[in-house]
Amino acid sequence: MSLQVKLQTVSSEYSNLQLELSNIVEARQKLDAQLSENELVDKEFAQLTPDNVVYKQIGPVLVKQEKEDAKKDIKGRLEFIAGEIKRVEAQLHDIQAKLEIKKKELVDIQAALQQASTQEFPSPGVPLPSLGA
Repeated sequence: MSLQVKLQTVSSEYSNLQLELSNIVEARQKLDAQLSENELVDKEFAQLTPDNVVYKQIGPVLVKQEKEDAKKDIKGRLEFIAGEIKRVEAQLHDIQAKLEIKKKELVDIQAALQQASTQEFPSPGVPLPSLGA
């Protein structure tokens, strides 16, 4: 495989990894927003009195829900989101490591191309070997 083709291939792989990283970062940000929202709800539940009534929205309808069930649902969501954050963090580290490897590959290929280019076309200041006269 020529260096030019290899450069294009590795460059394309690097771009795909960057896109994947961008998607994972976006997913991580959404999880952070969900975590904050659910933590806020959990704090509000801690302040409920026995007189308070909890409603759950199902579509356009509010349905009465037992406080303990609602608290349990929020705790479950918080655990799920924490697990998803760990999973996404692992993906982030994996993609970042792959990006570093591809980046090094790109630098190595570019250096090889540069070296091949200078060997093929010597600098103007370098005298060319004589052809025998």
